[in-house]
Amino acid sequence: MRLTKIYTKVGDKGLTSLANGVKVPKYHVRIEAYGTVDELNSFTGMLRDQLHLLEQHKGMPRIMELMVRLRQIQNELFDVGGELATPAEVLDIARQQVVTHESVLRLEREIDEFNGLLEPLANFVLPGGHPANSLAHVVRTVCRRAERAIFALANEESVREEVLIYLNRLSDWFFVVSRVISQEVGVPELQWHQKGKNVAKV
Repeated sequence: MRLTKIYTKVGDKGLTSLANGVKVPKYHVRIEAYGTVDELNSFTGMLRDQLHLLEQHKGMPRIMELMVRLRQIQNELFDVGGELATPAEVLDIARQQVVTHESVLRLEREIDEFNGLLEPLANFVLPGGHPANSLAHVVRTVCRRAERAIFALANEESVREEVLIYLNRLSDWFFVVSRVISQEVGVPELQWHQKGKNVAKV
């Protein structure tokens, strides 16, 4: 594929084209779904860049491993976006690159692997302690929003189950990764405290 023309002026009237050429309003539930996945991919790239800065300065093998896995996730999110831009009646999963049940199983294996490195949670944790941890939580919450947008689409049109499950597992993946990042950079996790039981400290 070669992109020689970036602007088309097609969207100037508030419409955009799906993968099959059908024009829909830019506020269409399908556009909201794959637009939010695009946003998620952008934040995922920002997290990878943040980890790259860490790895450059401290030489952390586990951080390098996370960067490799994030790159794979970015490619998969691009596949998800492409699928969501394609109405189900013209989607050909034999030819189009899509996330699969194996993609979901891989995320589950990685969640279990990462979780095995961590202390069990005794309380809820808050985003923060290090910019990379906070950014991982931003990515997690955008992932949740993308999942909600795709469920909204699935309420109106057909969406493959694998896409919905993949986004659900991915938000869990980012939560566990936020904890791994804190462990790797050596910062304590910020514990949530019920009101009145503890004095907040800066």
